[in-house]
Amino acid sequence: MRIRKFKMNESGLNRFFGPLEAKIMDILWNDVEMTIKDVQQVLDQEKLTNFNTVMTVMNRLVDKGILQKRTEGRSSLYKPVLSREDFLNTQSKEMTNELMDEFGNVVVSHMLDALEDVDDDLVAMLEKKIKELKKDT
Repeated sequence: MRIRKFKMNESGLNRFFGPLEAKIMDILWNDVEMTIKDVQQVLDQEKLTNFNTVMTVMNRLVDKGILQKRTEGRSSLYKPVLSREDFLNTQSKEMTNELMDEFGNVVVSHMLDALEDVDDDLVAMLEKKIKELKKDT
């Protein structure tokens, strides 16, 4: 599953999804499986949207390979293909690889510059990863 548009000026899930898609994914990542009506009822608590709109967006997420749909009786149940953690891990890895392929050393330099603003645990994690990479060569 590859997200084609990454929005730099957004935050959180809105970087990968439209606003309604992000809300739907947030709902589904907090539950096991849900019907369109279940999701619409959660959204309706905030007076956000109607059933047909939710159905259209959820089916588009199925078409994009982000949601999985299965039929049980007369109901369709939806759930994310990946957990939130796995989704974010996959997307960040793909973005990093694309940046490395396109910009190479410049990206590494900027990532290292960004480490000045992070906690010591992240730096320690990076040092450990570098040591592992050195052992493999």
